Amino acid sequence: MRGRWWIRPLILLIVVIAGVAVALTIDIPSVDELRVTVAKVGWSGPVLYAVAYAGLVLTPLPATISTITAGILFGLPVGLAVSLAGAVVGASIGFGLSRVLGRGAVERLDSDRLHRLDDLLRRRGLIAVIGIRLVPLLPFAALNYACGLSAVRPRDFVLGTAIGILPVAAAYSTIGAFGASPGSLPFLVALGGLGALTIGGVIVIRRRHKLATQPRT
Repeated sequence: MRGRWWIRPLILLIVVIAGVAVALTIDIPSVDELRVTVAKVGWSGPVLYAVAYAGLVLTPLPATISTITAGILFGLPVGLAVSLAGAVVGASIGFGLSRVLGRGAVERLDSDRLHRLDDLLRRRGLIAVIGIRLVPLLPFAALNYACGLSAVRPRDFVLGTAIGILPVAAAYSTIGAFGASPGSLPFLVALGGLGALTIGGVIVIRRRHKLATQPRT
């Protein structure tokens, strides 16, 4: 699989293109019609969507579709705000559950390497969380639970998540908001930014893996 690092970025690109193609070819309500319908619900619409989003974050299901859908239904900046709120709340709940249920077992493990990593995450947790959140390829829910098992401080996790997911969430929300106009500048910029983050993430992951597998002298 080391030589197939391109598979996940390719799948992600295909999903985005397929979603846009479906929106353009299938006879469904226009974006404006959907937003008018959602607006009739009032302030409870974004709140309920954020709550549902937070619940989804606790499952292995990808949150990407929910973020794009938020952009479609609410536009910008409301769609982005709803996605950020749902993602941060859901991630915090997952982190808390993992911390309460599994952290004690991790602390009892007798591993010098693990303890050194734990100490590093305790001291530099904010930077670590921001870094992993900037990579769209990494599974969102799994990272929440993994961070809960580590020594990352709750404050660093919440703040790092909010900062780290902002560029990716903004890109997906913009894709949703302007998906009906794929030739528009905001859509193209969002798609390009998402591609840059994905490629950058792949490069970082491959370099980290290479360093980790190199024999120590």
